Amino acid sequence: MGSKTEASMSQKPKLQIKSKASFLEIAHLIIPWLTPSEISTVSCTCTTLSHLSKLTTSLRSSDASRSFEKSYPIPFINTLDAHPYAFFLYTPTSLIPPLPFSRQFWASSNPNPNPNPNPLFDFTDFGGPGCHCLDDCGVGSDCNCRVLEYGAAASGAHVVTECGPTCGCSSTCGNRVTQSGLTVNLNIVRVANKGWALFANQFISSGVFVCEYAGELLTTQEARRRQKLYDELARSGRLCSALLVVREYLPSRKACFRINIDATYIGNVGRFINHSCDGGNLTTVLVRSSGRVIPRICFFTSRDVQAGQELSFSYGDVRLRPQGLSCSCGSSNCYGILPAEHT
Repeated sequence: MGSKTEASMSQKPKLQIKSKASFLEIAHLIIPWLTPSEISTVSCTCTTLSHLSKLTTSLRSSDASRSFEKSYPIPFINTLDAHPYAFFLYTPTSLIPPLPFSRQFWASSNPNPNPNPNPLFDFTDFGGPGCHCLDDCGVGSDCNCRVLEYGAAASGAHVVTECGPTCGCSSTCGNRVTQSGLTVNLNIVRVANKGWALFANQFISSGVFVCEYAGELLTTQEARRRQKLYDELARSGRLCSALLVVREYLPSRKACFRINIDATYIGNVGRFINHSCDGGNLTTVLVRSSGRVIPRICFFTSRDVQAGQELSFSYGDVRLRPQGLSCSCGSSNCYGILPAEHT
């Protein structure tokens, strides 16, 4: 009798260890899907979940891209306050709402369990003509895509054409510079009076592709509706929006094509690029790809950028609101107010 009791007692710790292991396994799967407020609530329930919550926060701070960007992790760096990272959903390229998901797994860096943000179809592909090149379409080639010309974009943005899905060349040809994601090392840094900002973590020479401006591709009607809401929230200090509007004029200059991209809730590192009244060190480029209707908004360096230098560009020159949002770009010709025009 006594031996049976001792045997049963010796088995209890094994059952407890198995139960704890299952609990930890489930927690590791669930916590990375939670929002910061949900993680804060969970962390108060027990020591184990508090530890896992801190680990998740640390992992999120180490890479904003959730491994969607293959070249380098993009860490958050904050020595000013207690904000370890900025919470948003990540997409390497723009997509059409409604979003196919409302949460993303964000904790470990490898492997990336998140699905392609827009896995069902390529909404920009219309099957138009492309080049018939069989080799590299780099500088100096006679590739048809390199000589296509479109209208000029407003605000001084350049327009270039790359090879696309209907071209005969490979995905590694020299005329697909912006189609492989980030290739430069970047940091997202907390800056006084600005909030989060994008910084170079390496030397970047002039003319190098930095990133696309990715987010939700909106109709003009929806962009205007959101901007009105964002303006109200911004005045109360509850939101810093990231809705970018670029106009591409046709050669006749009598009509324009609007691109409205909202990276406020879902976007990529481009959402952290701040305005500079002196034009900054980035050039806005509209990149068209053969066989695609909608161009992408991309950023290239306009001059050499040193490691540790903030990346910035001009949001525009029009300032319709004398009492608009204050500008903290710090340039010698700062207007003191961020650009604002009718969306």
